[in-house]
Amino acid sequence: MTSVAQAFSKNGTLAKAIDGFSPRQAQTDMAMGVAQAIEKQSSLIVEAGTGTGKTFAYLIPAFLSIKSSNEDKKIIISTGTKNLQEQLFHKDIPLVKKSLASNAQIALLKGRANYLCRYRLAQYQDNRGQLDANTLTDLVKVKTWANSTQSGDIGELVNVTEDSGVFPFITSTLDNCLAKDCPDFEQCYLVRARQKAIDADLIVVNHHLFFADMALKDTGFGELIPKAQVMIFDEAHQIGDIASDYFGDAFSTKQLVDLCADVAQVYRSKLTDVKQLGLAADKLQKTCQEFRLLFNYDPERGNWREKCQQQQFVQKFQRLKVDLDFLYQVIKLCISRNEAIDNCFDRAVYLLAQYDVMVNVDINGMSFWYETTPRHVVLHQTPLSVADKFSAYVKDSGAGWIFTSATLAVDNSFDHFAQHLGLQDASQLLLESPFDYQQQSQLVVPRYLPEANDKNRAAHLAQLAEPLIAASKGACFMLFTSYRVMHQVAEVLADSIDNPLLVQGQMGKRVLLDKFVENDDSVLLATASFWEGIDVRGDKLTCVIIDKLPFASPDDPLLQARCEDVRRQGGDAFAQIQLPQAVIALKQGVGRLIRDVSDRGVLVICDNRLVNRPYGQTFLKSLPQMKRSRDLEQAAKFLESIV
Repeated sequence: MTSVAQAFSKNGTLAKAIDGFSPRQAQTDMAMGVAQAIEKQSSLIVEAGTGTGKTFAYLIPAFLSIKSSNEDKKIIISTGTKNLQEQLFHKDIPLVKKSLASNAQIALLKGRANYLCRYRLAQYQDNRGQLDANTLTDLVKVKTWANSTQSGDIGELVNVTEDSGVFPFITSTLDNCLAKDCPDFEQCYLVRARQKAIDADLIVVNHHLFFADMALKDTGFGELIPKAQVMIFDEAHQIGDIASDYFGDAFSTKQLVDLCADVAQVYRSKLTDVKQLGLAADKLQKTCQEFRLLFNYDPERGNWREKCQQQQFVQKFQRLKVDLDFLYQVIKLCISRNEAIDNCFDRAVYLLAQYDVMVNVDINGMSFWYETTPRHVVLHQTPLSVADKFSAYVKDSGAGWIFTSATLAVDNSFDHFAQHLGLQDASQLLLESPFDYQQQSQLVVPRYLPEANDKNRAAHLAQLAEPLIAASKGACFMLFTSYRVMHQVAEVLADSIDNPLLVQGQMGKRVLLDKFVENDDSVLLATASFWEGIDVRGDKLTCVIIDKLPFASPDDPLLQARCEDVRRQGGDAFAQIQLPQAVIALKQGVGRLIRDVSDRGVLVICDNRLVNRPYGQTFLKSLPQMKRSRDLEQAAKFLESIV
């Protein structure tokens, strides 16, 4: 028996380390596949159904490969979220490390926005005048924490809210970081974290950080993530879109406004003799605000190529260039007077180049699109395919690459995932969940549902949910594909049920989830961000209601561009892009219900297309084999039996 197989055996390493551990064939199969990919330095795509235990299935062979290697071997594990990153580093990895008696060095590395910048904190500590009362209060809390922190990780700041306005003033961006010119470079928390990563055997990162490094976006410190012999991607279903973002370009009014703020700061504190600095910064900042006002009030996405055809957008966008160039010329007169103004000059040069990228919208193979936030506009140039670039990177690395998630396959095929990233030569492993879905769960597709665009749909969804909520005594998720329908249903339920209603947007995601777990009879209504990465076990969650199949909005400009590209090549855009994306998104939502061998529950999908459209079968074949019904009364009885 190999050391990997022995670790997962009845009396093996994990059995001794974890109370109640029992061997699972799927977990052992995955671990053996990962070990082989590491040894052969090849690529492996593996879908491991919920409950397989995929985290240990890749951690054990990873640690054993470090132990058995005669050479220095580095392993990078990339996760989808910072929460999963923290769980791996603080919980799962220490358990595996202890069970294997490993002395491997471990490091946690986050993006620069997660670390305190000593220089910027000192800068704004000395110039508080422009900060509002709430931000000033938080700045005092940060200052107190800064005197004691060892890591500088702002995740330690539990008494400051995640959306606090203080963070842009105490963290750096790629744009405003002074790098080696910074007077605090030697004490920089980001530099220290990166040095630990260079010295470590195993480094835990997240997908955004990995691809930021891969696309050479972060050049301030040279090497961001060290070269490794093994790359493991957990929650790998996310990486296609993330890779596309980082292989493209972006230009935002926020970058311009941040530059203006920093120029104004330098003018007020260091270069008070150059009044033109303040005037030029104010002028550009005002033009940024006027440009944002041309777009709809509510945040949206759209086609930048189309906007470029409209005269009002063309004129105001040209005005941005004129005012940015004026600011550049003024800053140029101040070069070498201090590090901060030199950094502002470099940023102005970069932003002028990015502006030119967004003007030249006739390039083939790219999507040009925009998105707005309440205050800013972001313009994107995104490649329609990253397959060639990514596959070449994988091949040239000479490393073993493992891609795993509970949701990679569509109708038992990895074609969609593999083609998107150019991984057609990778080995493939499809492992089913060990859960007994036939006994543990029911899938219900209610009859007589109104169409998606019916004005009475929200009232009907609320009416449908009421008996299920009553039968489960709360412990219910309602997942939506739009905020509008979510709020409409919330309004109806607020008047018709007595259960505490928790609606996304009322408070932070983590607080919302904590309140749901604390209140046994609560009902949580949420959209996209709650479809994945949420783990609520036992009778705390027994009913999940999904309002409709999660097809991406047909107005999404990037989706439109990709579909058009497929059609030009004679392909079927719906079958190749829209359907696979929706199937994977639905699998994520469905995965919230059964999280353990003892969990039981009802899944309700309120979309007739599952049963009356041919593609409905593709969805059904991709979901766990639950007991199916169209009878809501039967579902309610099942929920009552659980309670």
